[in-house]
Amino acid sequence: MSAGRKKAIVFTFKRGIYPNEQKQFTENAPINTLLPPAGCKMVYPLLMHMGAVCNPLVEKEQKVLLGEKIGDSDSLISAPVHSSVSGVVKDIRPHLTIMGTIVNSVIIENDGEFKEHECIKPRDDSDDLSREEILKIIHEAGIVGLGGAGFPTHVKLSPPPDKKIDTVIVNGCECEPYLTTDNRIMIEESKRIIKGLRIILRIIGTARGIIAIEDNKPEAIEHLKEFCANIQDIKVAVVRTKYPQGCEKQLVNAITAREVPSGGIPIDVGCLVHNVDTVIAIHRAIFRGRPLMRKVVTLTGGAIRNPGNYKARIGTLLSDLVEMAGGFKYNPAKIVVGGPMMGTAIFDTDVPIVKTTEGVIFLTEDEAYIPPERNCIRCGKCVERCPSGLIPTELNADILKEDGEAFIKHNGLDCIECGSCSYICPAKRRLSQAIRTIRRVELAKLKNKG
Repeated sequence: MSAGRKKAIVFTFKRGIYPNEQKQFTENAPINTLLPPAGCKMVYPLLMHMGAVCNPLVEKEQKVLLGEKIGDSDSLISAPVHSSVSGVVKDIRPHLTIMGTIVNSVIIENDGEFKEHECIKPRDDSDDLSREEILKIIHEAGIVGLGGAGFPTHVKLSPPPDKKIDTVIVNGCECEPYLTTDNRIMIEESKRIIKGLRIILRIIGTARGIIAIEDNKPEAIEHLKEFCANIQDIKVAVVRTKYPQGCEKQLVNAITAREVPSGGIPIDVGCLVHNVDTVIAIHRAIFRGRPLMRKVVTLTGGAIRNPGNYKARIGTLLSDLVEMAGGFKYNPAKIVVGGPMMGTAIFDTDVPIVKTTEGVIFLTEDEAYIPPERNCIRCGKCVERCPSGLIPTELNADILKEDGEAFIKHNGLDCIECGSCSYICPAKRRLSQAIRTIRRVELAKLKNKG
C-alpha cells in the first residue's frame, strides 16, 4: 500500500456464514416491467402487513380505479390496501396467500386500461409539507417494510419520545442467496433512494443517514457514493458480504458497534433500519403521489425459463407473472418464496404477489435436493456460526424434550430464524426448522397471556 493511502473500512458483525450466492442468474438483469393483461384476475389480501387485517371498502360489481383504496383499518398497527389496476370487483372472499395463509381478499378483474384514481397527485417538492403531513401521506400510501417483515412504515417513523434516534440505516445488503432486486434498485434508482432518505431524515430531525451495501455490489456502491458525495448527513457504508448481514440487529452492530438487547429492537439503541425499496416507496408516495402498488420481484432458479428482476403489480397471481416472464423451462421440484435461507416453500402458484414478496425461486430436482438428516456429531459448528450467539444444539434438545420453558430460558426467542445453523451442520440437522416451529408456538402463548 502506498504511503498516505488509507485502507477502505469494511464493516461486519460477529459470526455468520458464507453460503453460495447464486446471484449470477439475475444480478446483471435490468428491472423489467410486467403489466397484467386485460381480463386477468387480481387478488388483494386484506392483510399484507404486520398488524390488524383491513376491512373491505368496496363491494361486488363496484368499479375501481388504479390507486383507489380498497381496504383499511382503524388500528394503529395496520396499512391500507390499494388497487393496482382499474377494473371491477368480482368477489370478496378468503383466498390462499403466497405465505400459505388464507386471508379475506378483494378480487378484481383487470380492464387493462389502468385508469388512475384522483388521489394520485404528483408534486415537485415537499418543502411545504409538515412532518405530520408527510407521515399521513406515508400511512395513506399503505407503505410497509418491504424487506420482508411488513411492519407499517408510518409507525416505525414515529418512535416514542423517549427513544432518541441518531442513525437511520438504509439496508441494501440483500444477503440472501439468489435475490437481486435491491441491488438492481440501487443501481437504477439511486437518486430516488437519496431523496427518499432525505424525507426520512426530515421526519426524524436529529439523525444521520447511512446506506449499507455489501461489498459484492460494486456498481451499486459506486452509484450511491456519487449521488451522496456532497451531502453532509448521508454516507455509504460498505459491509462485508456475509450472511445474515441484512438482519437488523446484525446490521446495526456492524455499522454502529451497538448491541440491540435481548428482546429489543434497533430503536432501543438509537437506530432505525429501512429497506431500500421502502425508501423508494416513500419517494413515490411523496413526489409522485402514488400509493404502494408495485413490487420488484426476483424470479429465479433452474426451472424458470427467463430468470430476472421484474416490476410486478401487487395482486398479480404468481402463475400469471411466471407466464408473462416466459414460463417454465422445467417443471419445478420445489418453489420457495423469499430466499433459500429464510424463505417458505409453497405448493400452489395461484397466489398473489403481495407487498412483502421479494423473490420466488423455482428449483429443479438437483437444486432442491437436501441430504438426509443424521445424528449430531457434536462438532459445535452451529454454535460457532450462530449470529445471535445462541447454542442451537441446546435449543434442539429442549425441542426434542418438548420443554418450552427451557427453550425460553436458553434464549430461544432471540433466534432470528436465519437458517445458518442448518446450513453449516455437517449432519444436516433441521435445526432452524425445528426452532422456528417451537419459537412461534411459544410467542403465540406469550401473546395470549398478555
